[in-house]
Amino acid sequence: MKVPAIFKNPQLLTAISCLSLAGCALLASTLAWASTGTDDVLVQLRADDLQVVQAGEVVYQQNCASCHGKQLEGQPDWRTRTPEGLLPAPPHDATGHTWHHADDLLFEITKYGASVVINDPDYRSSMPAYKDILSDEQIIAVLSFIKNSWPDDERQWQEEINGNQTEALLPRRKSSSFLEKFSQ
Repeated sequence: MKVPAIFKNPQLLTAISCLSLAGCALLASTLAWASTGTDDVLVQLRADDLQVVQAGEVVYQQNCASCHGKQLEGQPDWRTRTPEGLLPAPPHDATGHTWHHADDLLFEITKYGASVVINDPDYRSSMPAYKDILSDEQIIAVLSFIKNSWPDDERQWQEEINGNQTEALLPRRKSSSFLEKFSQ
């Protein structure tokens, strides 16, 4: 049996082994971060609890609608930065990207602000951190209201992200690919 050339080069084998170990370490640290988040508390929204959803609608209209729209429609050109370098408020309906994120990540971005969650103190956003404005229960309520408004496909997709939060960063059971989802 002929031995492949790769096994005859000890330096190449060492380099491949080191890269493999580095990749495994990166994956493990990413999964650990994804499962613990910013505050080591895993939050689940309550989009099927109509009392929570109704309370969330009130909080949304009082604190969020002025930027994100009364019907969750967001601001025009929400993907294009302003001259100040800020992104306009995105829609929270099915046309936006809110449903692409796990419950816990949505909670943490709302409570602590994106710069804290992504660990980038230089990241600027028009949206304030709500930790000193709303209680945890109010944040959960408003996000539950938003989630309750999504169509079934988007809710199912987002629930798969929630279910895989500690296992992987992308859904596994979805029959269509990630790119196919956005081309529809």
